Amino acid sequence: MPPVPTDTAAPQPPDAPRHDAAAATAAAAAAPAGSGKRGAPGRDELGDGERGPHGHARPRRAPSRRRGVSHRSAAPERETWTRQMDFIMSCVGFAVGLGNVWRFPYLCYKNGGGVFLIPYLLIVFVGGIPIFFLEVALGQFMKQGGIAAWNIAPLFKGLGLASMVIVFFCNSYYIMILVWGLFYLVHSLTNTLPWATCGHSWNTEQCTELFNPDLCNNVSTNATASTWTANFNCTDMTNKRSPVIEFWENKVLRLSGGLSEPGEMNWQMILCLVTTWVVVYFCIWKGVKSTGKIVYFTALFPYVVLILLLVHGVTLPGALGGIIYYLKPDWSKLVEAQVWIDAGTQVFFSYAIGLGALTALGSYNRFHNNCYRDAYILAVINSCTSFFAGFVVFSVLGFMASEQGVDISKVAESGPGLAFIAYPKAVTLMPLSPLWATLFFIMLLVLGLDSQFVGVEGFITGILDLFPQPGAGSLRRELTAALCCIICCLIDLSMVTQGGMYVFQLFDYYSASGITLLWQAFWECVVIAWVYGADRFMDDVARMIGYRPLPVMKWCWAVVTPLVCVGIFVFHVVNYKPLTYNKTYVYPWWGEAIGWVLALSSMLCIPCTVIYKLLRCKGSLRERWQLQTTPIWGQHHLEYLTPEAEAKLLAPEPPKEKATLFETVI
Repeated sequence: MPPVPTDTAAPQPPDAPRHDAAAATAAAAAAPAGSGKRGAPGRDELGDGERGPHGHARPRRAPSRRRGVSHRSAAPERETWTRQMDFIMSCVGFAVGLGNVWRFPYLCYKNGGGVFLIPYLLIVFVGGIPIFFLEVALGQFMKQGGIAAWNIAPLFKGLGLASMVIVFFCNSYYIMILVWGLFYLVHSLTNTLPWATCGHSWNTEQCTELFNPDLCNNVSTNATASTWTANFNCTDMTNKRSPVIEFWENKVLRLSGGLSEPGEMNWQMILCLVTTWVVVYFCIWKGVKSTGKIVYFTALFPYVVLILLLVHGVTLPGALGGIIYYLKPDWSKLVEAQVWIDAGTQVFFSYAIGLGALTALGSYNRFHNNCYRDAYILAVINSCTSFFAGFVVFSVLGFMASEQGVDISKVAESGPGLAFIAYPKAVTLMPLSPLWATLFFIMLLVLGLDSQFVGVEGFITGILDLFPQPGAGSLRRELTAALCCIICCLIDLSMVTQGGMYVFQLFDYYSASGITLLWQAFWECVVIAWVYGADRFMDDVARMIGYRPLPVMKWCWAVVTPLVCVGIFVFHVVNYKPLTYNKTYVYPWWGEAIGWVLALSSMLCIPCTVIYKLLRCKGSLRERWQLQTTPIWGQHHLEYLTPEAEAKLLAPEPPKEKATLFETVI
């Protein structure tokens, strides 16, 4: 455990922060009523303890009344996972999401095929794994959610607030993908897929089912499923629209002319929205005990469907060409900066860094869980899933390109374009198309559902830890979860209007963008490595897992990862482009202003909190800094403190006339 700060009168280890008597007296005055003398507990109170793993002595559970901690200040034991595999499955469910399936394969083919794996894996090891491990280990060590965990350096508690703002925005807009997926799933349960043909109420006269461009060479063809037949050439085809696109824009989105035209709400979408939020609520309302069971299905089922889709995809004509296109290396791409930026951005997105949810999940671990090993296991699962999904996606896209007689670059899509346009179009060309459409959208729903409810779980954990009420029972948690879901659902009503897609893009482009996540990750590394101390945190990890991680982890936190974050952040800022929809509609200035408000609402939490805390403190700037960067320890830190560490880190009893600063978190 890190050294307990004491006043200047008491002997301290060399690396312990020093406080003057005025600061200690001020902190003592702020102690809760009923606290005893605020002193560091002595060796006799913790006992010799039993022998733990690796031969280290582990102290017995401390008595409920000890010097410096009043009886009523003892916090109840934190809930933990029933099995450690529950934690692994929850992290897999949260971090492995839609981005692995619909973004990584596209970036891979776009940036040189198999060559893209070189910058991707490099940034995984110097950026993804170090921050992933940092967030999980921080939660496990502090036993607190995304906000209270930063009591390790209270001056930078704004990091926790920023992560809660980001994850709140994510929870609000990410669920719309599930809403659209549910809508498609319901419409897949038919003999003929509604987006496979024209002639529906939402289709226009420009709708055509013609797929093969060879048929457009001045021949007469039945262009739609309607009664009209036309002679047209390839020039005429430029004005035609696919039934898949018309179903997406006219039926699902009912797209208006712009952000300033919200239009009417879609009652079918409202029904899907409410249904999805009800499912999310009942997945998390009882806490990690219930969440840990549900994720076994939501984390594993998508892999079953991915395997089925791959087995089916590789049997389709043209599938091999698609897979070759996916992996074909283009070594010249390695010298392009954009390739490295895409790799870094994908890693930070797919590893769910900076959202505070990983810290919340780690806080439910046992104190001695080997989170270092878990971080590497989860990194392998995450990256391998992304790579495997590429075979599933490009086997189908290769078939689609072969059927249409076009190059695969003409059909390759990323993001919602892949899920709701490219893949639905591909299944219309397959035998038993409703079956494969149903399987795909079930996978889409389940893949996004666990990311959604674990994100909500992380937000609720942060809020409850921010306002602890021991003994409040499960009712408080259930009401907090319900309130959170209701507020997010009300925000989502703006996204089920005719202008809802424009609102969705604002949230997606600004609120949880690469800029906000990189800003968050940079400050996390700086605070742990340079404010709290990388060596101190390595020691804390060693106390949890029984050994020190490789030294490279410390250097990543201190130097490499912050530099990677700064480099990608600067590139994003320099190459910033105004937001557009479908490369045609340009957002108005006030729409971009709203977007920047969303982005800055999280980014400014960090500097504003630092300034606020320093201004509220008394004393010189150095004294304020020392006081505000002194960690606030919890009850469990004393209980797991070894006698050997006690002798080195805890100061002896100070003279009675001197005040001693010792804070606990309740």
